Amino acid sequence: MGRGWRGGRGWQQAEVPPADDAAAWFGGRLPDGWFTGAPEVTVDREEIIVVGELPALTEEYPDDAARAAAEEGRISRYREETRDERIEIARQAEHRYQRKVAWGARLGGTTALFTTHSAPVMTRLRQPERLVLDTLVDAGVARSRSDALAWAVRLVGQHADSWLAELREAMTKVDDLRSKGPDLG
Repeated sequence: MGRGWRGGRGWQQAEVPPADDAAAWFGGRLPDGWFTGAPEVTVDREEIIVVGELPALTEEYPDDAARAAAEEGRISRYREETRDERIEIARQAEHRYQRKVAWGARLGGTTALFTTHSAPVMTRLRQPERLVLDTLVDAGVARSRSDALAWAVRLVGQHADSWLAELREAMTKVDDLRSKGPDLG
C-alpha cells in the first residue's frame, strides 16, 4: 500500500496499526527501576525505538575519556542484565504494534542503541542525484550509494529539525480535521 491517509490512521500505511499509545504502553510495561524517568519512545512505520536514561554514575574519574569508558561499560552491563526481559517485552510490543522494537540507553554524554532495524527504501534518482551519491562514494564519505543516501538523509534531518517538526504538526492537524469530517466510506 502507498502512503497517505487511510481510514483514520493518518499518514501511515493502511496495514500498520497505529502506535499513538506506544510511549504510554512502554511506560506502564517496563519494570520499575530500569530508567530514571519515562523512556523516549520513537515510532515510525517499521520500528519502535525505546531509549531510557540510566542512573548517574557516582564515582569520580580522572578525565572525560575515563568517564566515557565507564558510561559505555554501565550501558553494556544494563544491556546484558536486561536482555531476556527486553526480548519478552519487545515480543509483546511487536505483536501489539506490528513493528520491530529496538532498545537503547543514555548515560551522561553517552547514548547507545541496540540492534536497530535497517529498512530498505526504494527510490528512483535522475543522473544529477546519482552523481551526488557517486561523489560521496568516490570521496570516501560513504561505502556505497545506499550509505551515501543514508548520510544525506541524516544531514538533512540534522539541519531541518524545526521544519520537519512543523510539518509533522501540520500533518497531525490535517488528520484531526479529517477525523472530524463526514464519513464518506
